[in-house]
Amino acid sequence: MSGPGARPLHRPSHSTAQRFPVNSRTLLAAALLAALASCANLKARRTTETSGTFKSTGYAFTLLSWDLPRSAILIASENVSDQGLPNTVIEDVSVTDLGWFDWVLEIIGVRRASISGTWGYVEE
Repeated sequence: MSGPGARPLHRPSHSTAQRFPVNSRTLLAAALLAALASCANLKARRTTETSGTFKSTGYAFTLLSWDLPRSAILIASENVSDQGLPNTVIEDVSVTDLGWFDWVLEIIGVRRASISGTWGYVEE
């Protein structure tokens, strides 16, 4: 539009997509930050008034042999400790094991560990 009363069209110099480009590095950084958040699960079942069983599972992200934020077995055991169950006795521990292919998880992967056992005092 041209003429005496016409206003010039305003065009922004940079679009939003140009100011905040989403490239592979940005996506990788976001994925790594999300993976740094550990995940844990705890199930405690009461069998008597003062005792029961528990199973705790922990997950950790592994990158170049570093477990982030810490090892999966440590996450699982801290989860049991944080619950404050009295007289915990660990009966079974399992960790992700792929045998000969376990070296793949040392490069990049997710580790899983679970701990199960009993807690409390059993009346005799």
